[in-house]
Amino acid sequence: MLIGKFYSGIEVHRSEKIIVVKFLTPHRVISTCRAGGGLRDDFDLIFNHQSCEPTGHTRKTHAQAVHEPAAYMRTICLQNSLSENCASLGTAANMNCAAIKSETFRDLEVVTVCTGGVETNAGRAGDPASLYEINGKFKSADIEAKEPCGTINIILCINRELTQGAMVRSVMMATEAKTAALQDLNVNSCYSDGLATGTGTDQIAVASRLTGETPLTGAGKHTKLGELIGRTVKKAVAGTLELQNGMTPLSRRSVLVHIERFGADQKAIQEGMAIFLSKDQTVLLNNNFDCINSDPITVAAAAALVHMRDKFIQRILPETCLAEIFTTYGAHLAAAVSGKYDRFILYKSRLPGEKIRLEKSAFLEFIYCCMAMGYEEKWETKFI
Repeated sequence: MLIGKFYSGIEVHRSEKIIVVKFLTPHRVISTCRAGGGLRDDFDLIFNHQSCEPTGHTRKTHAQAVHEPAAYMRTICLQNSLSENCASLGTAANMNCAAIKSETFRDLEVVTVCTGGVETNAGRAGDPASLYEINGKFKSADIEAKEPCGTINIILCINRELTQGAMVRSVMMATEAKTAALQDLNVNSCYSDGLATGTGTDQIAVASRLTGETPLTGAGKHTKLGELIGRTVKKAVAGTLELQNGMTPLSRRSVLVHIERFGADQKAIQEGMAIFLSKDQTVLLNNNFDCINSDPITVAAAAALVHMRDKFIQRILPETCLAEIFTTYGAHLAAAVSGKYDRFILYKSRLPGEKIRLEKSAFLEFIYCCMAMGYEEKWETKFI
């Protein structure tokens, strides 16, 4: 089914588990695809194929996509009556959750087609890796890892001819835009306690129309081409993650979202707070967890505390100021939960500054303590 036609140069089709970008005129393509990847001027199309379900899938084509990319590409082309002269991307993401965004400036047009999922494979550049390639085969790097399921695939099409250098620059620009979209959604790494910059299996293909005119030489942030790439990719990544994972700015308004990269989940938060609460208060908390977890003032206070920890880890703030800063921000968190900011000074005095540490488990315990301190007074109307 035709789902879009742009600048009289490309058609975007979707059929069952595949999206195909067909070239109506010649295009230069740079891609990360393992079969025919690199820089090419002779492709007929780019496709993005869903090879499996996101997790626990043993379908033959999924294994073939990983271990025999050329055979996989030929299989998909044969099944869908496509030219094998193409760039191929593979994913577990649903093609019906693809996002297509287009932006123009004067005679320049940029189109981004994106699929994505990040809930189980989001990572931060520099995170520990589990694979090492030797003699064309990937071997274990002796690091335990879960099955990588989650990929952001980007197809970026430009209606103007680009130099080879500008093609590479466009990949950089699209990658920055993808990371910016993940930052806006506060997507956490699944492999470290940092924020994600992408997933471990992201792929991209960029196509520029071969017009025969003077090619564009720049695609950075100071150029209109770079701006359009950034805008379309950010919108497309955000759009597909909303459809695939239900990720929206509203869904990220959550204390849990901001602290899960340190190993927290709902059960851990409830049990951690329960240490400091009475049985009745614990029952009340467990029955009303979402009211605390998604409260805007509480989320803001928890996010601020997490941000402060990041500044210490990044060595922007000196650890000699740890106790003073954490007790201040921790008291804000307690007051946000209770709603009683006139108790701020008391909350700060109760926090054990000498025991505050940056280790993940200690940091989470501190957050639970602050939240519990506020929660035990949330419904109190008189103080002795």
